[in-house]
Amino acid sequence: MIKVLLISTLLFLTLNARENPFFPSDGEKDIVLTTNEDTSKEPLKRASISIPNQARILQKVTIEYKNLDGSIERKSIDLDNSIDWHSPIFISQNYPQTQIETKSEETIKSKVEPKTELKPSVNVSNDNVTLEYLSIFVSGKTLKLVTKHESIRNFLLADPHRIVIDFKSDAEVKNYIRKNIDSIFTEIRVGNHDKFYRVVVELDGHYKYNFKKISEGYLLELK
Repeated sequence: MIKVLLISTLLFLTLNARENPFFPSDGEKDIVLTTNEDTSKEPLKRASISIPNQARILQKVTIEYKNLDGSIERKSIDLDNSIDWHSPIFISQNYPQTQIETKSEETIKSKVEPKTELKPSVNVSNDNVTLEYLSIFVSGKTLKLVTKHESIRNFLLADPHRIVIDFKSDAEVKNYIRKNIDSIFTEIRVGNHDKFYRVVVELDGHYKYNFKKISEGYLLELK
């Protein structure tokens, strides 16, 4: 009888019961707790975000997401890439079936509808200026000013962002205005002043610039 009691006592002491059987044990920490929250949302197809006009380099992309248990977490990817602020940043997930259906629809439309001419990119412009004393050639972020006159100063003004270039000249010149809608250089103005004339180049956003002498005149480069 004593042996039976000893054996029963040892078995009782070696039992490892949980204090609360409705919560996971220490070895089950990775099991996700369920909640009553409704997680049914519209699937992500494509989203976009516009960036300010002073942005030049994309350093990092961070996403914030909600887990099954309702907790919020974040993940980031480090980048170091130049960007064009004129175009938005997109986030999407790959849906092969949707892409196949979309491609089929586009194929059908291309057979029925004639192709339309695309609007030129903002970095492409043929809006050049030719005057008797000055010629200006626009190419992407570069402005070439062909002239025999000497530039006496150049500086940047804000609201709106514009670059001012003064050229020494004793001759009186006529005022001139040229709007370039599809160019980074949205407007070019030339005005007469005492002993010099002024070229004002209005920009579509915030830029730094380099201005240097070349054999034909001067070169203005945005960055």
